[in-house]
Amino acid sequence: MSNSNDLDIQTLGAELEAGIAGFSGLRAATKFNTGQSNPTYLIDADSGQYVLRAKPPGQLLKSAHQVDREFRVMRALKGSGVPVPDMLYLSEEDSSIGRMFFVMDYLDGRIFWQPDLPECDRAERGPIYDAMNAALASLHDVDPAAVGLAEFGKPGNYFERQLSRWTKQYRSSETQTISDMDALIPWLEANMPPDDGAVSLVHGDYRIDNMIFAPDRPEIRAVLDWELSTLGHPLADLAYQCMQWRLPHDSGFRGLGGLDRTAAGLPTEEDYVAAYCRRRNIDAIENWPFYLAFSFFRLAAILQGVLKRALDGNASNPKRAKEMSVAVPVMAHMAMEITRGGH
Repeated sequence: MSNSNDLDIQTLGAELEAGIAGFSGLRAATKFNTGQSNPTYLIDADSGQYVLRAKPPGQLLKSAHQVDREFRVMRALKGSGVPVPDMLYLSEEDSSIGRMFFVMDYLDGRIFWQPDLPECDRAERGPIYDAMNAALASLHDVDPAAVGLAEFGKPGNYFERQLSRWTKQYRSSETQTISDMDALIPWLEANMPPDDGAVSLVHGDYRIDNMIFAPDRPEIRAVLDWELSTLGHPLADLAYQCMQWRLPHDSGFRGLGGLDRTAAGLPTEEDYVAAYCRRRNIDAIENWPFYLAFSFFRLAAILQGVLKRALDGNASNPKRAKEMSVAVPVMAHMAMEITRGGH
């Protein structure tokens, strides 16, 4: 983390004392160096520690960085069985820092940045993955209407809407011609499965480094980073996480590809999918290549936006953004390999 000089402590402190019951004595706001999308700060106050998450400054893509959606969905899920922090305060665009932000409880725990879990004992790795699997199944079992989120997404085919959205986002932030992306988009359009009517809350960025685990056991304390959440198809979350098994390990992608998962105590992709299906009483998944290829496309479009923001000078972590930008053509190529029957 680094000391932040982009927040006015005095005016922010006054707003938080007025808006959060029991808040007092703001001392420091320290920016977390990790993460890409929305700047996040550790708040130290006389009354305790908190986390503040804000929109980035500058001109933003339409519908991006919706911290208010994050706040809304986490507040709604509290008590549902899906682990989330307590939501304490949401400020609008005219806030004391000049942009929208929210404040939530600070939770102590572990964040795993590498999916092969090198810092964990072999015996703990499988249970950690099983905890992720269970939390994902629990999320998809939540009745959106029962938690006040019946209107959290538009009706109709989720993948059709997502493909349209992310194609537009990709084109608006395109910085070079990538032939595999230009081939992938029409393939996804032509091979989209018929809408089977399945609707659930979807996280939209479900991966291991968006979770806080307990310090001493394989238990999830909180699932974070909900800005891409919506009502959608549950298999979108499952396929998105399963990209991790295919991305190469010996690169900046930090995937599980090329590792001996059995020796490391990690489940295979097939085992992980089977466990999810058992938890949700689902038979074999049809059209799995489409869901995987779509996931690679969507992440490539997201990372293209990260690159564009870095070039425009608005990325939360410009150096990391530029490093990640090389992933866009690689992910597009991997998606096209899946469409051709490659593993």
